[in-house]
Amino acid sequence: MPALPSAMDLHVENPLENVTEVTMFILMGFTDDFELQVFLFLLFLAIYLFTLVGNLGLVILVIADSRLHNPMYYFLSALSFLDACYSTVVSPKMLVNFLAENKAISLVGCAAQLFLFGTFGTTECFLLAAMAYDRYVAIYNPLLYAVSMSPRVYVPLITGSYVCGILHATVHTVATFSLSFCGSNEIRHFFCDISPLLAISCSDTHTNQLLLFYFVGSIETVTVLIVLISYGSILLAILKMHSVGGRQKVFSTCGSHLTGVSIYHGTILFMYLRPSSSYALEHDMILSVFYTIMIPMLNPIIYSLRNKDVKEAIRRLCKEKIFRE
Repeated sequence: MPALPSAMDLHVENPLENVTEVTMFILMGFTDDFELQVFLFLLFLAIYLFTLVGNLGLVILVIADSRLHNPMYYFLSALSFLDACYSTVVSPKMLVNFLAENKAISLVGCAAQLFLFGTFGTTECFLLAAMAYDRYVAIYNPLLYAVSMSPRVYVPLITGSYVCGILHATVHTVATFSLSFCGSNEIRHFFCDISPLLAISCSDTHTNQLLLFYFVGSIETVTVLIVLISYGSILLAILKMHSVGGRQKVFSTCGSHLTGVSIYHGTILFMYLRPSSSYALEHDMILSVFYTIMIPMLNPIIYSLRNKDVKEAIRRLCKEKIFRE
């Protein structure tokens, strides 16, 4: 009778057992050309400073001007604050890496960047949907707007947007950093995003890719549907209006928000809901620059230049400062 195999015989050597887990990552960034890095540093520094001044300026303007104390501008100030935070998660580290030889980021730092980026990005999706609903309430029944969009309504909408953002970011951060990183630690990107991290993991990432597709797809479906239904109802309300001036006012109020929504969701849909076969590093980095750096910069321009109330509030604030001096 043949001898039974012992526990030693049953042991199968794991090829990953002797491989050291990665504790630091290297953010490879855009290019190794020093002159181009200096140019990009100056360009993105100017964009980042403009983003901070523009977005935080809108927040201060809404707080300072009592005529802007209504739900529409509370939502706008929440969006502006969110954009300032969103850009700050990515831009400072990117700017440092343009001029630094050591482009390392710790495992904890990378996880924190991914979590905050995911939180603010998802929160913006829900906040834009809430803003679309706010415009629907204001236009469909303006006489009851103050009652329908009271603090009991808009505060939970803003808070709920952040809660959804935190929960969604937590799922992907935990799922991503539960993987093993035992090969290359070079992230071919300028910040810690999910796709570049999955690309260097030595674990099976099929579940992570499904999570990304279904969660992002569900969030996009829900928020885009809210926007489409809200603006469909607004369009019906516009068609019923007899006043040309009333229609123009509605278009000026809603046009800026619809522009911002279209740019943001269009980029997200193209970025995360594509087949993996169409993944291209250079294209993804350009798209990432657009929705993490360019859109937060563009939002203050979109919402201020096309909004009479904001422009008048800026004029009043400037006049007050001139007369005080």
